[in-house]
Amino acid sequence: MPDRITLVTALQGAGWHPAAWRTDPVAARRLPTLQHWRDVVGEQDRLGVDAVTFEDSFTAGPVDATGDLDTSTVVGHLDALLVAAAVAPATRQIGLVPTVSVTHTEPFHVATALQTLDHVSTGRAGWRLQVSPTAREAALFGRRTLPDGAPGPGTVEPLLDEAREVAEVVARLWDSWDDDAVIRDVTTGRFIDRDRIHDARFRGSYLSVHGASIVPRSPQGRPPVLALAHREDTARFAVDAADVVLVTPGAGGREDRGALAAVRDAEQAAGSDRERPVLADLAVLIGSSSAEAADALAALDAAAGTVAAGPAAAGPPWSDAAVLATTVPELVSRIGDLRALGYAGVRLRPLRIPLDSTAVARQLVPALVTAGLRADVASRPVADLRTRFGLRPAVSRYATTTPEGVPA
Repeated sequence: MPDRITLVTALQGAGWHPAAWRTDPVAARRLPTLQHWRDVVGEQDRLGVDAVTFEDSFTAGPVDATGDLDTSTVVGHLDALLVAAAVAPATRQIGLVPTVSVTHTEPFHVATALQTLDHVSTGRAGWRLQVSPTAREAALFGRRTLPDGAPGPGTVEPLLDEAREVAEVVARLWDSWDDDAVIRDVTTGRFIDRDRIHDARFRGSYLSVHGASIVPRSPQGRPPVLALAHREDTARFAVDAADVVLVTPGAGGREDRGALAAVRDAEQAAGSDRERPVLADLAVLIGSSSAEAADALAALDAAAGTVAAGPAAAGPPWSDAAVLATTVPELVSRIGDLRALGYAGVRLRPLRIPLDSTAVARQLVPALVTAGLRADVASRPVADLRTRFGLRPAVSRYATTTPEGVPA
């Protein structure tokens, strides 16, 4: 586990609350512009947030009771991976973690696109691996059919099994070029050493892949993979496929312990020899007082026609994570409690962007420094994203020596 708390901000549209766009209509008009994302991510970068995740899906937005697009929420979004690549040159330290679904996407394209992001960001790329279990999403591609209605275990489990294979294929493609495969030997006229490029040969129940990546090995070798584990089946999947696990505990205490224990139990059942960093996913609305934050959340819920179960309750209709209408000192205390339990950090979902994302960067980060949970950004060396998450350097399966020069 890193020696300080890892702080990630989860970016989605105008914010995670469905009525967030109404709080700042001017900002909402900027959502499909590159400048909006550069401004929001740039602030997180300058003030010391470790990484941002970009949400994505194959649907334009949520649907209403009739199955049509819910026009009261933000509808339409930019491609997460392309946004991450576009903001990379304008940022310096922050990790960039797009959500990329693998259900309808070829692993070769996923692997090469994420390698490219790692190159253009100089080692700050990550990947939030996701499946797409709905019939509505499948219909956009026409290659398979999925059952109508809410996805159940019978639908999700095969997709998770397939995603395990995708994660393995992507890792093999990332390893397929040695670090020194590009030799640029002018004397002999050889640009590459063919012996240093390897076949990512794989045959499984869902995939059969033969050949190597087209992208030379990227700065991190393997960008860290994140997965959300909010149920027992997804916890097993995250342990199999991910480097960093996201969980959605409830209001604290026993639920915080239970969410972390579910991951550790899955690791033990899988015979894993390492503990993965676990981040708590929390949806936050930050006010100057508890009363102000609670009132702001109530106003959002009223605007959206939804009722939250309380200022710190999991399970509002629009969120699978606990919703905290809170202050910065209260949030620091909650993060400290999570740290004491063994969490490596938090991923905060701002209910309003830029209001709450700004509060995370400008107020929460220095408060965590004061509390001794983080180092001041000015004193931290620029590091790749694996280092930010406390992960060891990625050693290629084809390597003959480790990064320390010891035979593999």
